Amino acid sequence: MKTQLQLSVTRPGRAPDMDAVAEEIPVAFEFNGISHTVMLATPHDLKDFALGFSLTEGIVERRSEIFDIEIEEAAEGITLRLEIAGGSFARLKEHRRSLAGRTGCGLCGAESLRQVIRDLPRVSPGGNFQFAALYEGMRLLPALQTLQQTTGAVHAACHVDAAGQISHVREDVGRHNALDKTLGALAGIDANNEGALLITSRASFEMVQKCASLGYGILAAVSAPTAAAVRLADKLNVTLVGFLRGSSCAIYTHAQRLQGSAL
Repeated sequence: MKTQLQLSVTRPGRAPDMDAVAEEIPVAFEFNGISHTVMLATPHDLKDFALGFSLTEGIVERRSEIFDIEIEEAAEGITLRLEIAGGSFARLKEHRRSLAGRTGCGLCGAESLRQVIRDLPRVSPGGNFQFAALYEGMRLLPALQTLQQTTGAVHAACHVDAAGQISHVREDVGRHNALDKTLGALAGIDANNEGALLITSRASFEMVQKCASLGYGILAAVSAPTAAAVRLADKLNVTLVGFLRGSSCAIYTHAQRLQGSAL
């Protein structure tokens, strides 16, 4: 499916012209033939999305528990069909019993605080990381946000290494989806959880949880974090950075990981 649509638009004082509009498609997740959830997403990098969502939501614990991913397109949307290990599917079915009859997205449908706040281990302390690498990564990212350049309607996430080089740039109308896609792409090549993750949005509770679930210790956002995100990052030993713009930022938790000048 196409990621954008060309439409005729009218602007005051100008003749009608064409504009690119980002697509937002229902994407359904099925695990071992059982429907699980439907997300609105950009129809691109869908295998990365399937893998990242499955890992960050705790449906599977590791890449090897996903045996197959099939993508089925239909007029009404896309279905991602995943075959997962028996133990993972049993845990998923147990979780689904508590969500019966509920609808929603994100944290909607969770019936207890324990379902919202997953019991995750603290992230390993890891090595030191330079502020300069974060600044360079965010400087490079806009040029690789190809869908954002044409539509102005999508978020991006990526990985940045110690030299400030970025990789696994993924875009989506949903900020959580973009991060899931990047994490899925990283997991697909058995990355070693080093480096930092950059996002072009605010940093919310769920995004900290997604990063920590795969062992990443640095999450840097172009905008602000929420208070819940700060509390969770502090608890899980995640370095949470906000307002990463130009050569300045704000460090909310575990600043000891970062070295150099933070203007």
